[in-house]
Amino acid sequence: MRVFYVFLALAAFSVLISIAGRVLGSNLAQVGHTDDTRLVEAVVGNNVLYVPANYIRFEKQRVTGEARRLDLYLRWPDLAGYSNAARDDFNHQGGVRRVLFLSVEQQLMSRDMSARFDPIYSRLIDLPGVPAVAGLRSYQFKESSGYMSETLMVGGGANGRPFVARCLTGAVAAESLAPCERDVHFGDELSLTYRFPAELLGEWRALDAAVLGKMQAFLRTGQ
Repeated sequence: MRVFYVFLALAAFSVLISIAGRVLGSNLAQVGHTDDTRLVEAVVGNNVLYVPANYIRFEKQRVTGEARRLDLYLRWPDLAGYSNAARDDFNHQGGVRRVLFLSVEQQLMSRDMSARFDPIYSRLIDLPGVPAVAGLRSYQFKESSGYMSETLMVGGGANGRPFVARCLTGAVAAESLAPCERDVHFGDELSLTYRFPAELLGEWRALDAAVLGKMQAFLRTGQ
Protein backbone atom coordinates (compact mmCIF):
# COMPACT_ATOMS: atom_id res chain seq x y z
CA MET A 1 0.00 0.00 0.00
CA ARG A 2 2.88 2.36 0.79
CA VAL A 3 4.36 1.72 -2.66
CA PHE A 4 0.97 2.46 -4.22
CA TYR A 5 0.83 5.86 -2.53
CA VAL A 6 4.38 6.62 -3.63
CA PHE A 7 3.45 5.75 -7.23
CA LEU A 8 0.38 7.99 -6.92
CA ALA A 9 2.49 10.87 -5.62
CA LEU A 10 5.03 10.48 -8.41
CA ALA A 11 2.25 10.45 -11.00
CA ALA A 12 1.00 13.72 -9.53
CA PHE A 13 4.52 15.14 -9.84
CA SER A 14 4.46 14.07 -13.47
CA VAL A 15 1.41 16.23 -14.05
CA LEU A 16 3.15 19.12 -12.29
CA ILE A 17 6.29 18.89 -14.43
CA SER A 18 4.11 18.89 -17.53
CA ILE A 19 2.38 22.06 -16.36
CA ALA A 20 5.71 23.60 -15.35
CA GLY A 21 7.10 22.84 -18.79
CA ARG A 22 4.29 24.77 -20.41
CA VAL A 23 4.68 27.69 -18.01
CA LEU A 24 8.44 27.90 -18.61
CA GLY A 25 7.76 27.96 -22.34
CA SER A 26 6.20 31.41 -22.05
CA ASN A 27 8.11 34.70 -22.26
CA LEU A 28 10.23 35.12 -19.14
CA ALA A 29 9.97 38.88 -19.40
CA GLN A 30 6.82 38.57 -17.28
CA VAL A 31 8.89 37.32 -14.33
CA GLY A 32 10.22 40.76 -13.40
CA HIS A 33 13.99 40.56 -13.75
CA THR A 34 16.48 42.53 -11.70
CA ASP A 35 20.23 43.03 -12.07
CA ASP A 36 20.54 43.89 -8.37
CA THR A 37 23.30 41.78 -6.80
CA ARG A 38 22.59 42.54 -3.14
CA LEU A 39 22.45 39.42 -0.97
CA VAL A 40 19.05 38.23 0.20
CA GLU A 41 18.96 36.17 3.40
CA ALA A 42 16.37 33.43 3.02
CA VAL A 43 15.51 30.99 5.80
CA VAL A 44 14.09 27.72 4.50
CA GLY A 45 13.39 25.23 7.27
CA ASN A 46 16.54 25.01 9.39
CA ASN A 47 18.71 26.44 6.62
CA VAL A 48 19.95 29.95 5.92
CA LEU A 49 20.86 30.84 2.35
CA TYR A 50 22.44 34.06 1.10
CA VAL A 51 21.45 34.49 -2.53
CA PRO A 52 22.07 37.50 -4.80
CA ALA A 53 18.77 39.12 -5.73
CA ASN A 54 19.42 38.71 -9.47
CA TYR A 55 19.34 34.91 -9.03
CA ILE A 56 15.84 34.98 -7.55
CA ARG A 57 13.10 34.69 -10.17
CA PHE A 58 10.19 36.35 -8.40
CA GLU A 59 10.16 39.81 -6.90
CA LYS A 60 8.07 38.76 -3.90
CA GLN A 61 10.84 36.33 -2.88
CA ARG A 62 13.60 38.95 -2.95
CA VAL A 63 13.10 39.81 0.72
CA THR A 64 14.96 38.78 3.86
CA GLY A 65 13.17 36.32 6.13
CA GLU A 66 11.53 32.94 6.23
CA ALA A 67 10.49 31.38 2.94
CA ARG A 68 8.50 28.23 2.25
CA ARG A 69 10.16 27.97 -1.15
CA LEU A 70 12.82 29.81 -3.11
CA ASP A 71 12.78 29.91 -6.92
CA LEU A 72 16.01 30.72 -8.72
CA TYR A 73 17.31 30.93 -12.28
CA LEU A 74 20.80 31.11 -13.69
CA ARG A 75 22.58 30.84 -16.99
CA TRP A 76 24.68 27.93 -18.18
CA PRO A 77 27.64 27.50 -18.23
CA ASP A 78 28.79 30.50 -16.18
CA LEU A 79 26.02 30.00 -13.57
CA ALA A 80 25.43 33.75 -13.48
CA GLY A 81 22.17 35.36 -12.44
CA TYR A 82 20.24 37.85 -14.52
CA SER A 83 22.04 40.86 -15.97
CA ASN A 84 21.11 43.40 -18.61
CA ALA A 85 23.92 42.07 -20.80
CA ALA A 86 22.36 38.59 -20.66
CA ARG A 87 18.73 39.66 -21.03
CA ASP A 88 18.36 37.90 -24.39
CA ASP A 89 19.28 34.55 -22.86
CA PHE A 90 16.88 35.01 -19.95
CA ASN A 91 14.10 36.14 -22.30
CA HIS A 92 14.80 33.24 -24.66
CA GLN A 93 15.59 35.45 -27.63
CA GLY A 94 17.05 33.72 -30.67
CA GLY A 95 15.88 30.26 -29.61
CA VAL A 96 18.98 29.46 -27.53
CA ARG A 97 18.18 27.58 -24.32
CA ARG A 98 20.78 28.31 -21.67
CA VAL A 99 18.77 29.04 -18.52
CA LEU A 100 18.39 26.65 -15.58
CA PHE A 101 15.42 26.90 -13.21
CA LEU A 102 15.91 25.87 -9.58
CA SER A 103 13.57 25.56 -6.62
CA VAL A 104 14.52 24.98 -2.99
CA GLU A 105 12.10 23.81 -0.32
CA GLN A 106 11.90 21.42 2.60
CA GLN A 107 11.89 17.76 1.67
CA LEU A 108 8.51 16.35 0.73
CA MET A 109 9.81 12.83 0.11
CA SER A 110 12.30 10.75 2.09
CA ARG A 111 14.24 9.83 -1.07
CA ASP A 112 15.57 12.07 -3.81
CA MET A 113 15.45 11.07 -7.48
CA SER A 114 18.69 9.06 -7.38
CA ALA A 115 17.52 7.08 -4.35
CA ARG A 116 14.10 6.46 -5.93
CA PHE A 117 15.51 4.66 -8.97
CA ASP A 118 15.89 1.12 -7.58
CA PRO A 119 12.81 0.86 -5.35
CA ILE A 120 10.40 2.92 -7.47
CA TYR A 121 11.37 4.01 -10.98
CA SER A 122 12.77 0.60 -11.94
CA ARG A 123 9.24 -0.80 -11.54
CA LEU A 124 7.72 1.83 -13.80
CA ILE A 125 10.01 1.63 -16.83
CA ASP A 126 10.51 -0.76 -19.73
CA LEU A 127 13.84 -2.56 -19.39
CA PRO A 128 16.57 -2.74 -20.55
CA GLY A 129 16.34 0.76 -22.04
CA VAL A 130 18.56 2.08 -24.83
CA PRO A 131 21.94 3.86 -24.88
CA ALA A 132 21.70 7.64 -25.02
CA VAL A 133 24.03 10.63 -25.07
CA ALA A 134 27.21 10.83 -22.93
CA GLY A 135 26.84 7.43 -21.30
CA LEU A 136 23.23 7.93 -20.22
CA ARG A 137 20.60 5.28 -20.71
CA SER A 138 17.07 6.20 -21.77
CA TYR A 139 14.02 4.35 -20.46
CA GLN A 140 10.42 4.59 -21.57
CA PHE A 141 7.76 4.59 -18.86
CA LYS A 142 5.16 1.86 -18.94
CA GLU A 143 1.72 2.94 -20.09
CA SER A 144 0.32 1.95 -16.71
CA SER A 145 2.78 4.18 -14.81
CA GLY A 146 0.67 7.32 -15.11
CA TYR A 147 3.51 9.45 -16.45
CA MET A 148 2.67 11.91 -19.19
CA SER A 149 4.96 11.80 -22.22
CA GLU A 150 8.21 11.44 -20.27
CA THR A 151 11.41 9.42 -20.48
CA LEU A 152 13.80 8.54 -17.68
CA MET A 153 17.48 9.31 -18.23
CA VAL A 154 19.94 7.42 -16.02
CA GLY A 155 23.72 7.53 -15.75
CA GLY A 156 26.33 6.10 -13.40
CA GLY A 157 26.97 8.71 -10.73
CA ALA A 158 29.42 9.13 -7.87
CA ASN A 159 29.43 6.96 -4.72
CA GLY A 160 27.08 4.43 -6.29
CA ARG A 161 24.28 6.98 -6.67
CA PRO A 162 22.98 7.14 -10.24
CA PHE A 163 22.21 10.37 -12.04
CA VAL A 164 18.45 10.24 -12.66
CA ALA A 165 16.38 12.82 -14.53
CA ARG A 166 12.92 12.85 -16.09
CA CYS A 167 12.50 14.56 -19.45
CA LEU A 168 9.34 15.61 -21.25
CA THR A 169 8.93 14.46 -24.83
CA GLY A 170 6.92 15.46 -27.86
CA ALA A 171 5.05 18.74 -28.25
CA VAL A 172 5.19 19.62 -24.55
CA ALA A 173 8.99 19.34 -24.57
CA ALA A 174 9.21 21.52 -27.67
CA GLU A 175 7.25 24.27 -25.90
CA SER A 176 9.33 24.13 -22.71
CA LEU A 177 12.55 26.02 -22.07
CA ALA A 178 13.63 23.36 -19.59
CA PRO A 179 11.96 20.00 -20.25
CA CYS A 180 14.28 17.91 -18.03
CA GLU A 181 13.99 17.75 -14.24
CA ARG A 182 16.10 16.34 -11.43
CA ASP A 183 15.82 16.66 -7.66
CA VAL A 184 18.51 16.08 -5.02
CA HIS A 185 18.65 16.41 -1.25
CA PHE A 186 21.09 18.83 0.31
CA GLY A 187 21.57 20.93 3.42
CA ASP A 188 19.40 20.13 6.44
CA GLU A 189 16.42 18.27 4.92
CA LEU A 190 16.18 20.50 1.86
CA SER A 191 15.13 19.40 -1.60
CA LEU A 192 16.66 21.07 -4.64
CA THR A 193 14.79 20.59 -7.91
CA TYR A 194 16.43 21.88 -11.05
CA ARG A 195 15.04 21.99 -14.58
CA PHE A 196 17.28 22.25 -17.59
CA PRO A 197 17.24 22.15 -21.40
CA ALA A 198 17.47 18.67 -22.93
CA GLU A 199 20.45 19.91 -24.95
CA LEU A 200 22.48 19.85 -21.71
CA LEU A 201 22.06 16.11 -21.16
CA GLY A 202 25.40 15.66 -22.92
CA GLU A 203 27.00 17.62 -20.06
CA TRP A 204 25.11 15.92 -17.24
CA ARG A 205 28.16 15.20 -15.09
CA ALA A 206 29.41 18.79 -15.12
CA LEU A 207 25.86 20.14 -14.86
CA ASP A 208 24.96 18.13 -11.76
CA ALA A 209 28.20 18.95 -9.95
CA ALA A 210 28.02 22.65 -10.85
CA VAL A 211 24.40 23.14 -9.79
CA LEU A 212 24.85 21.45 -6.43
CA GLY A 213 28.15 23.25 -5.89
CA LYS A 214 26.50 26.62 -6.57
CA MET A 215 23.72 25.90 -4.11
CA GLN A 216 26.18 24.75 -1.46
CA ALA A 217 27.99 28.09 -1.90
CA PHE A 218 24.71 29.91 -1.11
CA LEU A 219 24.08 27.75 1.96
CA ARG A 220 25.42 29.14 5.23
CA THR A 221 23.92 26.62 7.65
CA GLY A 222 22.80 23.00 7.56
CA GLN A 223 25.88 21.84 5.63
